[in-house]
Amino acid sequence: MSPKRDKLDINQKIETAVDNCIFTIKDGQLSVLLIQMKKKPYEGIWALPGGLVRNKEQLDQAAKRILKDQTGVSNVYLEQLYTFGDLGRDPFGRVISVAYFSLIPSRGIELETTGKYSDVQWWPVGKLPKQMAYDHKKILKYAKQRLEWKVEYSNVVWSLLPNQFTLTEMQKVYEAILGREIDKRNFRKKIQSLGLIKSVGKQAMRGAHRPAMLYSFKEKAPKIVQVLKG
Repeated sequence: MSPKRDKLDINQKIETAVDNCIFTIKDGQLSVLLIQMKKKPYEGIWALPGGLVRNKEQLDQAAKRILKDQTGVSNVYLEQLYTFGDLGRDPFGRVISVAYFSLIPSRGIELETTGKYSDVQWWPVGKLPKQMAYDHKKILKYAKQRLEWKVEYSNVVWSLLPNQFTLTEMQKVYEAILGREIDKRNFRKKIQSLGLIKSVGKQAMRGAHRPAMLYSFKEKAPKIVQVLKG
């Protein structure tokens, strides 16, 4: 005889959502995409892009859909971050959120939003709004920490850079994420020794500086490499 089920288990309703921390480097700062809510009690409050997972949708598909809807881009670095399920995290019911973070270059991106939201903007991670909806400040804090760890032992910055870039531009991406300066000579020596990038055989002007050699990544796929340690 099967054990008697608790009536609460029969009647419970738990939704699954996906929230996406979409990072870029804008004006030399690590920035994250936020949407402005319309519905109460969060009217006018900023939040991470997200939504409920559809019935026939995989979690990764939901995260990619949200990224595409808000930025129009795909085929960029995307990683599942953590599952957030505190009781009371959503005032509309029991919702468990699977958080992701993704990395996109800022050039050529036209932000998009839907009638669900009032606005969509890039916010510097160091200058976030004082209040955010749900537990999204907690999610974002964890995502930033994961990204800082990630860039030290992987090549994921390929997803934050344009197809062709200078070594100075690459270094500035690392500095924006880590919030500190990196020794120029050591950085260039280490990056070129790893075999991740290649010269494209031409130079480009960047501001008033002399022409700089342009590089590209040999491949755009996650790889474990010791970039800033050792």
